Amino acid sequence: MAEFSLWRIAVPAFGPTVLNAVGQGAVLPVVALSALDLGASVGFAAFLVGVLGIGQFAGSLPAGALVVRIGERRALLVAALVSMVAWTAAMLIRTPWLLGLALLVAGLAGAVFSLARQSYVTEVVPVGLRARALSTLGGVSRIGLFVGPFLGALAGHLWGICGAYGVGIVGSAAAAIVLLTAGEPRELSDPVQPEHQPIKKVLWDHRRTFLTLGAGVFVIAVARAARTSLIPLWGEHLGLSATDTSIIFGITNGIEMLLFYPAGLVMDRLGRVWIAVPSTLLLGLGMLALPLSTAMIGVVAVGIFMAIGNGLGSGIVKTLGADASPPTLRAQFLGGWTFCAEFGSVIGPILISAITFIAPLAAASLALGALTITGTAWLARWVPHYDPRRTVEPQRVAAG
Repeated sequence: MAEFSLWRIAVPAFGPTVLNAVGQGAVLPVVALSALDLGASVGFAAFLVGVLGIGQFAGSLPAGALVVRIGERRALLVAALVSMVAWTAAMLIRTPWLLGLALLVAGLAGAVFSLARQSYVTEVVPVGLRARALSTLGGVSRIGLFVGPFLGALAGHLWGICGAYGVGIVGSAAAAIVLLTAGEPRELSDPVQPEHQPIKKVLWDHRRTFLTLGAGVFVIAVARAARTSLIPLWGEHLGLSATDTSIIFGITNGIEMLLFYPAGLVMDRLGRVWIAVPSTLLLGLGMLALPLSTAMIGVVAVGIFMAIGNGLGSGIVKTLGADASPPTLRAQFLGGWTFCAEFGSVIGPILISAITFIAPLAAASLALGALTITGTAWLARWVPHYDPRRTVEPQRVAAG
């Protein structure tokens, strides 16, 4: 492991990810606005904002099959090119329904892109550096999503909404160029020949992992998605403006970007549970505390509290999936793993909507907080069971 440096895979592994995220980050803030310009209702425009996530959710399992069939590098190139076409279509089409179709396609491509990068990094990086590598992968994606809206705003100021979509096109094209020109040092790893097994069989054979550790990851995803929805909704409940909410998210996003590498370092040095439990616990406690805030300063404080938890959890889902994945069936397994996480991302906002239909928003925040705290206990039970720091050493002792 001493001979391996993450810098050697920095460009091929992290470069395309940050470029793709910049493009996506530029587009997301203008989706609702462009839908309204095309004549969509407010409700349908709000729905279109979530279509990208729906595409990522729907594409999780097919992405694993595609990566096995054509390989990680080709899958990444296909995903980047499809994203470029999708953003171009979104910029040019003139009806809300076709805009939704373009966003759905972009989400499907995003699922392929994310899974292929995770599979590649898991394969080439030694286990002792795995968490740092995957936390960095998650961290650079967050950096791209943070920078993207600013570039999109600048392009939008110069060329209108089309400018933001233009940033998305350039981001995807740049990611494809890096993939074509940057070498991927596979000689640093011990690659295995992937098995071509149906996704259904892989999911069934590893059902215990998905029902135990995967359930914990589902709760993490629910908590993250709920946090993203609860803060602006509570801000609106308190009468905060859209600018105030944007400031809160800007502050919290900045905090999250500072924590991804320390989080990976702790996971590699001390174990995955030392990040999985505290990060989820902070998210849960933050949701329990949110109804106590009565002014912007309170929302900022709770937002920072949850941002620390979310930032510490950068890369935790990818790392746990990499630890649990069988080497010869990695892509198919990670497809199912991503499905668990994306399903949680979809369910989080739905739970908030369902609860607020019969109870106040504060009740939704408390309920989601309680669910997250329960998930923390579940993670404390199962994460150590799959941690390579705990499972590899006994095998070595037995072999000796």
